[in-house]
Amino acid sequence: MTSSSEQPDPAETPVPRDLCDIREPTGGGADETAAGALWKLAEPGRQLDANVVRLPPRQRVDTHAEPDLDVLFLVVAGDGTLDGSDGPHRLAEGRLIWLPHGSSRSLTAGEAGLSYLTVHRRRPGMRIGRRP
Repeated sequence: MTSSSEQPDPAETPVPRDLCDIREPTGGGADETAAGALWKLAEPGRQLDANVVRLPPRQRVDTHAEPDLDVLFLVVAGDGTLDGSDGPHRLAEGRLIWLPHGSSRSLTAGEAGLSYLTVHRRRPGMRIGRRP
């Protein structure tokens, strides 16, 4: 038998959350010239980070690598090219790419622009304190 003081508070119990309709930030009247993050996962206590990013037509993200985190990359609208150390990967709506940590890549949006969702483990926050 469990005492009522050991039961979780229903107000603090995690529940599924409907965050958005992914088609809304990427289309449905959105400014086609808009660039950057259209949506971010910002719920407190989360273990993941996620963003919907829009690149206008022919815009580029320069070559970079994520040294510590694997990233899932899902094309939600438009098209483009992901250039990796193994060559180009054509991107189109629905394409799901795994970017292992340490992998190098750049992005170029196609004629219709490119909107994509990225998901990765959340980085721990910085803490100010003394070094051990």
